[in-house]
Amino acid sequence: MGVQKKEASRPKKVPGNLKLKGENFYRDRKKVQYINMLKGGRAKHDSKGNLVKAAPFQSTEATPARIEPNRKWFGNTRVIGQKALDEFREQMSTKINDPYQVLLRRSKLPTSLLHDNTHIGRVNMLQTETFGDTFGPKAQRKRPKLNVEGYDQLVSKITDSEGTYDHKKDANLLANQQSDFTDAARDWYFSAGTSKRIWNELYKVVDSSDVILHVLDARDPEGTRCRHVENYIKTEAPHKNLIYILNKVDLVPTWVTARWVKVLSREHPTLAFHASISRSFGKGSLIQLLRQFTRLHSDKRQISVGLIGYPNTGKSSIINTLRQKKVCN
Repeated sequence: MGVQKKEASRPKKVPGNLKLKGENFYRDRKKVQYINMLKGGRAKHDSKGNLVKAAPFQSTEATPARIEPNRKWFGNTRVIGQKALDEFREQMSTKINDPYQVLLRRSKLPTSLLHDNTHIGRVNMLQTETFGDTFGPKAQRKRPKLNVEGYDQLVSKITDSEGTYDHKKDANLLANQQSDFTDAARDWYFSAGTSKRIWNELYKVVDSSDVILHVLDARDPEGTRCRHVENYIKTEAPHKNLIYILNKVDLVPTWVTARWVKVLSREHPTLAFHASISRSFGKGSLIQLLRQFTRLHSDKRQISVGLIGYPNTGKSSIINTLRQKKVCN
């Protein structure tokens, strides 16, 4: 065998006298490897049921492991100075709060350096109360008031109370509670939206969507905003894009819609919308905006869009408008 580049890269042949277990005239080496792959992943037991060989990654024996020393573990560190960090914070703070600018490659940017960690210092308890007033012979602490002097007296008191206990006079039992009155009648809308199932469905939509459309009613945009969900997206999922859809703009004057769009656009992109299958308003702007967001997610063939909002804000109507037919009720 040669030692040149082509000879070294050439695969070495297995000697003819070395055969796999099960290799014969009917099954070649490749067929035996395929069968062993299908049979793999199971533990082997003897005739009595004792474990002979554990399955891969299921053995309880911890074999000693050793990491190969390599300079690559320490050569890929990144260090930034305080001056460069301050410049980075000043430049990024103006960009990250702009609702019409999106940060690309967030995983490669140290966005966590924009916020200082709030370190809670150690509480100095001696400033509140001195050590002498708390411990020692001159302690001024309030001691609990007990009706017994010792453990024996407490045990005897408990045994005496068991003999004088009357279950008919115990007000904590359900049988002794009064049932001649009922709770005040409550309307159904007081308990609407408090089910855990509804919140689980809401977070399913948020987690599975790349772009989230928050549908607002133009008659009361602040009242139909869900601040809790907005804070959740801002803190837990900052990579998701949130858009305000100001629906039912045909029910308010034009100047009211223009002012609300101006106010809401300071936080997130806002579109005025009128849901209608035949005569809609804002449909082209919404589709164009979604096409722009697809360029940000170039690694995916398609993006998922989710709609959230309070009941009767027009979520189903927006879907019917985009599809140009009634697909939601």
